Formats: sequence, structure tokens, C-alpha cells
Amino acid sequence: MKEKIPDEKIKNLVSGLPETPGIYQFFDSAGRLIYVGKAKNLKKRVSSYFNKTHDSRKLHILVSKIADIRPIIVDTELEALLLENNLIKKHQPRYNVQLKDDKTFPWICIKKERFPRIFPTRALIKDGSQYFGPYASVRIMKTMLDLIRQLYKLRTCKYNLTQENIDNNKFKMCLEFHLGNCLAPCIGKQDEDEYNDTVSEIKSILKGDLHSVASYLKQRMNRYAAEYKFEEAQKIKEKTDILEKFQSRSTVVNPAINNVDVFSMTDNEQFAFVNYIKVINGAVIQGHTIEMKKKIEETREDLLAMAIIDIRQRFESESHEIIVPFDPGFELPDATFIIPQRGDKKKILELSERNAKYYRQERLVQIDKANPFQKVQRLLETIKADLRLPGLPVHIECFDNSNIQGANPVAACVVFKNTKPCKREYRHFNIKSVEGPDDFASMEEIVLRRYKRLLDEKQELPQLIIIDGGKGQLSAAVKSIEALQLRGKIAIIGIAKRLEEIYFPGDPVPLYLNKNSETLKVIQHIRNEAHHFGISFHRTKRSKDFIKSELDIIGGIGDKTKQSLLTKMKSIEKIKAADMDALEKIAGKAKAKLIFEYFHK
Repeated sequence: MKEKIPDEKIKNLVSGLPETPGIYQFFDSAGRLIYVGKAKNLKKRVSSYFNKTHDSRKLHILVSKIADIRPIIVDTELEALLLENNLIKKHQPRYNVQLKDDKTFPWICIKKERFPRIFPTRALIKDGSQYFGPYASVRIMKTMLDLIRQLYKLRTCKYNLTQENIDNNKFKMCLEFHLGNCLAPCIGKQDEDEYNDTVSEIKSILKGDLHSVASYLKQRMNRYAAEYKFEEAQKIKEKTDILEKFQSRSTVVNPAINNVDVFSMTDNEQFAFVNYIKVINGAVIQGHTIEMKKKIEETREDLLAMAIIDIRQRFESESHEIIVPFDPGFELPDATFIIPQRGDKKKILELSERNAKYYRQERLVQIDKANPFQKVQRLLETIKADLRLPGLPVHIECFDNSNIQGANPVAACVVFKNTKPCKREYRHFNIKSVEGPDDFASMEEIVLRRYKRLLDEKQELPQLIIIDGGKGQLSAAVKSIEALQLRGKIAIIGIAKRLEEIYFPGDPVPLYLNKNSETLKVIQHIRNEAHHFGISFHRTKRSKDFIKSELDIIGGIGDKTKQSLLTKMKSIEKIKAADMDALEKIAGKAKAKLIFEYFHK
């Protein structure tokens, strides 16, 4: 699609841009920020919007709306990436990737106060309190809080525990103290330094550093034991046992993998889903997936880079090792990107990928439930893209042949509209012009008959034809399409059964779709429907021919008598085995005699 010729103002702005890293901001005629982008070379990148021919309609519309360009120059590409991310989150320009906010995810808060409380929350208040999370699962968050409550006795009250209030005996010990869940700092039974030591240990646990906490507790236990304080030593031992049990349950890979960020990504035409997990001592202590709505021209590298910057800022991660599925295209001065090929790091990357795919599947299910029409449109768009079709395949037809050693050759055509079966339009065919088991000639005949009739009756033609078979059946069907001068007007493909290869006319190399592909699942559903519909017709025809060969040969036996015999005796074999009395009750004396004598010559 040809871009507009920039006016003098835009030309001057572009020509004046420096050839350095930075951010460019596009504004429309109303002064609204509509796009933010980053560049290694500002002048070269911005010029490309006006010099290139772009296929994307959205990109064409964006360029047509640019009325002003404002750059921000930075020293490095990383600074450009950070600035771009922050500006997008702050202004949410119309044509930039949209990151779904995570305001509803739960966090664990350590309140900024004397004798800090520790509690779950979904509201982040900038009052100096520390927040750990967000937790993608409430269950994981509750597990962490349960562990903390097993290990430590903390206050849950909202009293203002200033030293003055405690000295003035303003508070009384509550039920939590009597239940053994709190050491009553409100009345001075626990000093602040001891309480703060406990909070420091809890912070280490929430950061995933269980090993350091366990080592510290063991040192205290040994010190108490050496001082013959066996009761205190036993209490510490109980805590270390709880920690070790929790750590053994939470370790998923080699404990040597410590303080590592792991990112993976799955995407489709509209959305990208990036999963993040934090691994400390082989245990996953944080997990989060963000959804990114695509807008224009974003590469997978751009999306992954944006997600890494956003999530590491959000989680305040300082990990020096980052596991990724592919190179995100930028460098972090204090971290190394690793693309594992095997081993434990590859396993943890695969775990992250499974989480991303699961999240994607759940989100698509929610979107489809909320808007069924949007689901159909999305599915049609996916099929169109996967099969490289010129238009949406709203109307699809599929053909299948059925015969056994050339006997009773029949064929079936099923019709799907908006990916759903339209059974009233299904059709059966008796093969008329083919002798013997010739699938190719049979396919050529039925395709010709089907579309000649549709053309003669001026009925709607499909956008896509699916042939159940490989290159041979597809070539036969294409002959009929060409004979009717429909080549190029209707897309046609063949699907071979053995490896589910997709064949295109004139192309010897098949397309292999992912086994989990939505497109392949739709094609398989349509193919299977055609197969079952054809088989049922074939069975009916075989059954009729069998009855004819056994009963119609007997002179004097009409259709009503045959129907009565088969209805009551169920099969030819039972009719053959029946005696005269049984036959007379159904067919009468004269006809019973004819039947009995025929089968007992």
C-alpha cells in the first residue's frame, strides 16, 4: 500500500533528525500522541515510514495521520528501550502495543510501621511499604503466608505501636496472644529488634532465599544447644524442618540454578503472551504472564524485549542470568541472555513455555465465550493466514470417495459455513462413469458434477475446497475445476491421511501444520465429517444390494413382504433358518412356501 508523500513540515523534521539512538514520537493534527518508537538510528528509522511501501493497512493509516514528530535522543539502545517502555505505559498511544495491566493480581505487603504487619493485598500504596509479587495464583500466595505463620509469630492487629503508647499501657493483649500466635509486642513482651530480625528472615523467604534462612536458623539452633538451651533449640529445629519440607516440595529443577529470570513467549496474529518465572535455588518463587495486544509492525524480538524490560522493572529483578527462547535483540549491561539447548535450564524454559501456552488458551476461551462471532472471525482469519488464502473461507466444501474393491463406488460432499456443518446441504453421489476402483477418476467425476450443477443453478460457490487424499486425488479434482474455468476463483487443497500433509495444486512440497494448530483441527473435523457421511451412505447401499441379491431373486415376493420379514426377523440369516410356521405368520402360506423352498432346495 503506497504511503502518502510527506508535506514540507514533515520533510524538514525528518531531515533534521540525528543519526543516533533515541525515541521518536508521532503526533496527529490535534496534538495527540499516537505512536512511540525506538531506533538505533533515528533519521534512518523515521525516514522508512515515508520511503517504504507497507502492506499493513494500520501502518498506512498511522502514517497518514502524522502531523508532528518529536525525538528524544539517548546515549544507548538500552536507554531507548527503557524510555519507550515507560512512555507507552504512561501515555498508551493508540498504535502501540497494549500491555494488559495486572492491578487485580495479589501481593504480599510488609507494612512500613513499627512491628510491621504482613498481609495479602491487591492495592499497592506508595507509603514506603514493601510488596512481594504479584502472584499469578492466590493459592501460591496463601502457601507462602501459611509457611510464614508456621515459622513465626506475628501481630495481626492494627494498633499504632509507638513506644509511647506501649509505655503508657494503652493496649491489652488479645486472643491471638492467648492462642500462641503472637508474642504481644503491644504490651512490651517482644522487643523491636527481635521482631525486626523475624521480618528480615521473612523477606528472605519471600525473595526465595530459603537456603540462607535455613542456614541461619541452624546456626542459632547449634548455638542454643551449645548453651544447653534445649527448649529454644527444639523450637528452631521445628522451623528448619518446616523450611526443608517446603523447599523439597517447591524445587522443580537443579538447586544449583539460582537467581535466574526465565522468559518465554507464544503469540498469534492479534496477541502475544509472555510468561515470566523467577527461579531461586531450583524453586519457582514467582510466576506471571502478561498479555500484549499487537498493533503494527511489531516483531517477536520487539515484543519479547518490551516484556523483559517491563517485567524486570515491575518485579525489581536484579538477576544476572536471563533464560530466553531466542535472542531479544538488545543487551543488558548487568545481565547475560542464555538460550539453552538441553539440560535443566532447557527444562525450566519448557516449563515457562507451558505456562504461556496455558494462559493463552484460557484467555482465548474467555474471549470466545464473551463474543462467539469474534471467535469465528478469528478462526477464519487463522485459516486464511495458514493456508495463504486470498479471502476468508466462510464457505468450505469437502469431498471423499468410498468403495470396497471397486464395489458400490460412492462419494460424499459436506458443507461447512463459518466453520460449522451445514447438514441440509450435504450431498451423496453414486459414481456413474467409472468402472472399478479408480479413486482419481471418481474424484474428477464428482467435483465436475457438483460445481457444474452449482453454476447451472447459479448457486453460491465455496471459497475453499478440501479433497480427502494426496497429490493424485487433488490433481484429479483440479482437472474438473479447470474444465469449469474456476481455477483461481476457488482455493483447493488436499489432505493426506498418513501424516496429515496439506497439498496445494502444482506444489510437490506439502505443508505440515502444527498438530495443535486450530487450522489443522478444523480441516480434520471437516475431513472426518465427509468420511463418516460417505461411509454411512456406502453401508446403506451395500445393505440394499445384499437384500436385493437374496430376496428379490425369489419371484412373487414384493417390497412389503420383504420389509415385514426384515423388520421382524432382523436379518437374512434368520429368514433362511426360519421354519414354515414362522414364515407363514409373517408372509402368509403361499409366499412362505416360495421363500422356504428357495432357501432349502
